[in-house]
Amino acid sequence: MENLLCDEVWLTSPDALYHHNHASMQTALQKGDCLFYTTKEDSERALAVCLQKELSSLPEAGYVDHLRSSGLIMFRFRAIQWLIKTRSRLNLSFRALFDAANYLDRFLSLNQCFVWRYWMIELLSIACLSVASKYSDVFTPLLNEIQLEGLEHSFELSTIQWMELTLLQALGWCLGSTTAHSYVELLTWNISSLKPHLHEAVTARATKLLLGALSDTKFLQFSPFIVAITAIRCSLEELIPSKAEDQLAYIAQLIPQDITQVKVSTEVSSTFLDDLFRCQCIMVTRMGDPLHSTIANGKSYYYPSSPVTVLRMEPIEINDSHVDLSMFKLSTLNINLKPNKNKRKIEAVQ
Repeated sequence: MENLLCDEVWLTSPDALYHHNHASMQTALQKGDCLFYTTKEDSERALAVCLQKELSSLPEAGYVDHLRSSGLIMFRFRAIQWLIKTRSRLNLSFRALFDAANYLDRFLSLNQCFVWRYWMIELLSIACLSVASKYSDVFTPLLNEIQLEGLEHSFELSTIQWMELTLLQALGWCLGSTTAHSYVELLTWNISSLKPHLHEAVTARATKLLLGALSDTKFLQFSPFIVAITAIRCSLEELIPSKAEDQLAYIAQLIPQDITQVKVSTEVSSTFLDDLFRCQCIMVTRMGDPLHSTIANGKSYYYPSSPVTVLRMEPIEINDSHVDLSMFKLSTLNINLKPNKNKRKIEAVQ
């Protein structure tokens, strides 16, 4: 695999399992086979790779504080909700969705001194989902298909392509992110006492909890590993409460002993067990919220302030010659928002 372009390690990527399709997974489950990790040692080795790569997949320090101080909480929420909804509409993989959200957070954290406008967030979101689908999925939707619904603005294809390149350069071409979703199959696969239908149910429930957590900035203070374990624990306690402790004991055997005593939170000084407890408290609270399921499905969209905002918008006419997207210096442009009765148009003036 010497021709790989993104400096990734083949077969040691934390999400390598998602290169297999759903049909083959179901077949293996019915046969009782393990597609990915045949021994406990394999699982421990794969988990160690995930934990090591996780560090390079995190947003920059102070990201949560930056979102709050810059008023980006709602912008990010709307962007994540659009990603969830668009993944479902285009039938993309969950891995592509979680990777796209990771790219979004990492890019925003790298541009903490930037004054964001919402059309910039939309442009970045399209680029993130496009790049993630190309990296993760066999099927890659067209750019026009990606921006077909749910956006206030549409963009010229060349503008999106330049944004994709800008994103790739900003991320250092490191696309194999370790997200909370990366751990779900890894941590549940080798639980031998978990029957196929229960494994599927636990995985589906954990994924839905992670979708809800994806939109909530409170979970950004925890490492993806802690969020994943919390989602799995809540899923087991909800679906098979009588056996949850036994299943969790097995998962605990896979966790390196040294990690339970080190500082793992990116925002506060606390240990693994402290963060695990706090994360579970937040997730249990969210599970009791009637809006949680709606948010996880990408249906808790913002309410438009006027009918104008829900109409199809004209493309943003920002030509490649007007903006240096490779440096993302969009703030140097003279950009005017010119709404009329039925549409909003952003023009870049030379």
